[in-house]
Amino acid sequence: MQKYDIGLIGLAVMGQNLALNMESKGYRAAVYNRTGKRTEEFIGGKAKGRNIKAAYTFEDLVSSLARPRKIMLMVKAGDPIDKTIEALIPLLSKGDLIIDGGNSFYKDTIRRKKYLAEKDILYIGAGVSGGEEGALKGPAMMPGGSEEAYSLAASIFEDISARAEDGVPCVSHIGPDGAGHFVKMVHNGIEYGDMQLIGETVWALKSALGYDAEAIADIMDSWNSNDDILSSYLIEITGNGMREKDKSSDRYLVDATADITGMKGTGTWTVVSALELLVPIPAIAAAVFSREMSQDKDIRLSVSDKLKISSSCHSVDPEEFIRAAHDALYIAKISSYAQGFALMEAASEKYGWELDMGTIAAGWRAGCIIRAQFLSRITEEYESKKKLANLMEAPYFSDFINKNLASLAAFIEAAHRSGVPTLAMDSSYDYILQMASPVMVSAQAAAQQRDYFGAHGYFKLRKDSPEVETKADGSCQQYHTEWMDKDRPEKKI
Repeated sequence: MQKYDIGLIGLAVMGQNLALNMESKGYRAAVYNRTGKRTEEFIGGKAKGRNIKAAYTFEDLVSSLARPRKIMLMVKAGDPIDKTIEALIPLLSKGDLIIDGGNSFYKDTIRRKKYLAEKDILYIGAGVSGGEEGALKGPAMMPGGSEEAYSLAASIFEDISARAEDGVPCVSHIGPDGAGHFVKMVHNGIEYGDMQLIGETVWALKSALGYDAEAIADIMDSWNSNDDILSSYLIEITGNGMREKDKSSDRYLVDATADITGMKGTGTWTVVSALELLVPIPAIAAAVFSREMSQDKDIRLSVSDKLKISSSCHSVDPEEFIRAAHDALYIAKISSYAQGFALMEAASEKYGWELDMGTIAAGWRAGCIIRAQFLSRITEEYESKKKLANLMEAPYFSDFINKNLASLAAFIEAAHRSGVPTLAMDSSYDYILQMASPVMVSAQAAAQQRDYFGAHGYFKLRKDSPEVETKADGSCQQYHTEWMDKDRPEKKI
C-alpha cells in the first residue's frame, strides 16, 4: 500500500492550499477535515487528479503515513488544537511528529511541546505567513521546536516556502519550543504597525491635500517602485485597493468601506507579551488600540456629534508634503520594527532561544505579509553586526533618521492641523526621541514623586556624566530622602 509523506488536518482555505503546495512539490499528502463533506468537496474539486488522499478518520489518516509520521494541524488555535492532539496521541508512535501550523499562542506551544515530549512524540510550532496565496505559492515559515523535530520536516518546509530574490528559502529553524510561534506573533504585531502607519499616511494625504483614492494610489505605486526604500507588499496592495471601484455605486470601494478593522488576537498577544517582558512597543500598541477604537463605531458617532474638531485642509504644499510623508513613513517603519526586534531579543534572552535576528529578517523577505525591500537592509545590518542594542543604532538607519527626522515631525504637525489622528506615527516619533535621550527628565520627576509619596527610593546620576552612580560591586546605588523632615536628610539605602 502506498504510504504518504505527510498528513494535514484542517481543510479551510489555508489547509487546502498548503496541501496543494506540498503535492505540487512532489510530496504525497493525506488530508482530513472534521466535516467529511469539506474533504469530499476538496478531493473532488481543487485536488482532483492530484496525489492527495482523503481520510475520514484519524485512524485512516495515521495508518496511511510513512514512518516517522508527520502530521500538520491547520486548526483554529486554542482548545481545538489540544483536542486534536489528544485524539492523535493513542495512534502515534515514538518519534512521530505533530506540526501546529496555526497562530497558536507561544506559551501554549511551550506547554504542548513539553507534554508531548513526555510521550516521546515530537512537536513543532510553525508560524505560517502569506495568507491564502502564500500557502499555495510559497509562504514564509517560522518553525520552532527541537533540532530532531525540525530535521524531519526541513525538506518539506524548504520546498514549499517562498524564496527571496537570492533564491534562499524563507524558512529556518527559529529555535526551541515556542520560538517559532513567538516570532510569528511579533511578525503579526509588526504587520499591525505597518498597516496602521500606511493607513495614517493615506488619511493625511486625503485630508491635508484633498486627494481622492486614485491620486493616492498613484503615490503608493510610485513608492512601490523597485528602487524606492518603501517598496513592499503592503504598499502595493494599498495602491491596488485604492483603485478598486464599488460595483454598486460610482464611488471608490475604499470610500464605501466601513471604518471598522477586525483582528484575531495576535496583535493583542504581542502587546501583552511586551508588558510581561518589560519592552516598550508603543507604535505596535497604538496600532492595536486604533483597531479597537475603530470597532467603537457607535461611541465615535456619538462623540463626533459633540466634539467639532477644527482643521485647516489643503494648507500645505503638495510636493513638499508628499516628500515629507514618504520619509516620515520610512522613519516610523524603522522605529516600529526596532520595537518588534527589541521584543524578540528580550524573549530570546528570557527563554534561552538564541534567536538570530538577521536570519529572521531574511526569512521575511518573501512570502509573508510584511515582505519588503526594507527587510534586506535589516538583514545586512544584522549580518555586519550580530548584536545591536537597538535596530536604530545600525549605521544606515541612524544616518537616515538623523538626516530626515524633521520630516516625521512636519508630517505629524500637518496631519494634526488637518484633523487627522496619527497614533502610530506619534508613537514611532516619541519612541525615537525617548530612546535618543541620555537623560529622561520625565523619569527624574516620576522617580522623585515615587520616593516622596511611597519612600520607594531613587538612583542618582554621576556628577560628570549621564550614567547612573554605582556601588563598588557594580550595582546601582539607591537613595531615599526624608521629605517630611524640614532639613530633608538624604541617605543611602
